[in-house]
Amino acid sequence: MQTNPFQPTSNPIAQQKDIRGVLISVTNNRVLLPNATVSEVITFANPEPYLNQPRWVFGRIRWRGWQIPLISFALLTGSATQEGQIGARVAVLKALSGHAKLPYFAMLTQGFPRLTTVAFDALIPDSHAGNLPAGVLMPVMIKDDHAVIPDLETIERLIVDSVIEPMTLD
Repeated sequence: MQTNPFQPTSNPIAQQKDIRGVLISVTNNRVLLPNATVSEVITFANPEPYLNQPRWVFGRIRWRGWQIPLISFALLTGSATQEGQIGARVAVLKALSGHAKLPYFAMLTQGFPRLTTVAFDALIPDSHAGNLPAGVLMPVMIKDDHAVIPDLETIERLIVDSVIEPMTLD
């Protein structure tokens, strides 16, 4: 099970009271990420599709010489059945799994992500969440916003299993 990236650890640097986060609006939800995972926010460009990609994978986009998968968090988690692309942005995220063929991936966003300071005592887990969909680690309240902390390890594994690994087969 993945640990909460906002949870203090035994590392004294990580035990600071506040962490910089990024609140990303996705269709019908908000995603809270540690600031260090967001490499850049770029404008949406039509992706090149993968062969037999799942519905939540839009294809691959070019970014700084890389071809990276573009996903819809809303479609993956079932919080939306349709995804709007007008006015959309793309958040390029650093992959944490260490998979050689997935150093980065991109997530479709609605509008501009917002930097926020996350105080541990202000991050309140939603205890009424019930069963969580794949890709969601924990729903939370931060200040007055409902958000979810994504399960990045699961998302990266799903991307690798869905579009990266099949491409390597001859």
